[in-house]
Amino acid sequence: MELGDLHIFKTVADEGGIIKAARKLHRVQSSVSTRITQLESSIGTPLFHRDSRRLTLSPAGERLLAYADRLLRLSEEARSAVSGSAPCGVLRLGALESTAASRLPRILASYHRAYPAVSIRLTTGTNDGLTVAVAARALDAAFVAEKPSNRELSSVALFAERLVIISSLAHGAIRRPQDTEGDSVIAFPDGCAYRRILQRWLGARRLSTMPLLELSSYHAIFACVAAGAGIAVLPESVLATMQHEQVARHPLPKVYAQLTTPLVWRTAERSFALGALQEMLRNPRPETNGGASARTTA
Repeated sequence: MELGDLHIFKTVADEGGIIKAARKLHRVQSSVSTRITQLESSIGTPLFHRDSRRLTLSPAGERLLAYADRLLRLSEEARSAVSGSAPCGVLRLGALESTAASRLPRILASYHRAYPAVSIRLTTGTNDGLTVAVAARALDAAFVAEKPSNRELSSVALFAERLVIISSLAHGAIRRPQDTEGDSVIAFPDGCAYRRILQRWLGARRLSTMPLLELSSYHAIFACVAAGAGIAVLPESVLATMQHEQVARHPLPKVYAQLTTPLVWRTAERSFALGALQEMLRNPRPETNGGASARTTA
């Protein structure tokens, strides 16, 4: 099994077929098809389910894809380390939408200037979804809201956040859960750590009687709150980026309001490109916003 074969296999898997893979690899279709057939023969099992329109990975192909991705990344990293060149390749990052909007722009811009050969692919999602994606190797690392319990993941605390309840300007003061009588909760889908914090503060009984409006954008959540559709919990760092709309802010008790955003990654699998990002976060440059030193935990 050669790295060249794994590269072709991964490209076919990523593109979903021989034709698109051949175009991307600048090869003729018959060459790509032959290499895949030879790889399957050497392994002794089909790597794809074939139908008239698309190739889909077999269970064996799913397992091999994870190894192929790791081996190809290690090969590129080894080449860069031995040659003394800067990090290159792809860095797959995940982030909460709040972090992506308020914390990452300057960090990623600074990283891109320092390491232009690294292609950054940023995916946003909920705390739980991002953590699962890192553990499953779909992401190299993610900025989440809670330190993971998975022992195969390491984390480092980065950004201090303060959560507040927001409502329309016409809403009365919110000091206790009873002050939300008649309100709807506006939040990200299940798996959002901030939503869980609001749920704990409200209490299970009250929460069960409150209508829920699930949205997947902080801009949409903010606009709906401003229009009087309900209440939500947002980090103050996000509110600082949305000053075109007016909402009322209500403080949460300290035990609910204060938390720290960690970066999580697989303990035994840190790429050259990810290591460069972690170093930048530990020693932020003047133009980098939000970098912080912290103790790494596994």
